[in-house]
Amino acid sequence: MPKPIAFLALLTLAASAGAEESPFVYGPEEVVPKSVKPGAKWQEGPVSLPAWPEASNLIEIPLDHPDARFTYFLDRASLATGRDEVVRYTLVAESRAGARNLTFEGLRCTPKGAFRIYAFGQDRRFKAARSGDDWQTIGTAGTDPVRYELWRHYLCIPRLFEPRPTRDQLRMLRSGRVPDTENSGFLSH
Repeated sequence: MPKPIAFLALLTLAASAGAEESPFVYGPEEVVPKSVKPGAKWQEGPVSLPAWPEASNLIEIPLDHPDARFTYFLDRASLATGRDEVVRYTLVAESRAGARNLTFEGLRCTPKGAFRIYAFGQDRRFKAARSGDDWQTIGTAGTDPVRYELWRHYLCIPRLFEPRPTRDQLRMLRSGRVPDTENSGFLSH
């Protein structure tokens, strides 16, 4: 056997023997222990449209956004959290000229927040939105100020990503005050 081929054969043998005793792990390890099983996939519960909101039930949503083009109100009579942990409410957007748009929406307290519009208000009743409308991620404070504020301050518990009890949601909306210690747990967009 010529010397270069013998040398390569010897080198290959040494490399394979050394690989068995190496302290390094070659290849990825499981990130999740085998004992952890995936949970059930989240499923949305049934939704029924609310009654038309009365003016006396509207609570103004304090926005921490100076360029807001609308004043927003939430109908306290429609505010409810379902078994699926979706917070549902009627949202009223009023322009400076007095025109109003109404939507019946759902909000999820996920790490980046998600919302869905179920119906639009027209002629003192709600008309269901297209069935193809799906959950959308909530934009940052500048692009979607009202939903961002509802998700971040009023409807969800920071760091736990779950809805507040309804009485706490209403209390927070009425007072417009959120403790500073609660604002530090959300992920940035």
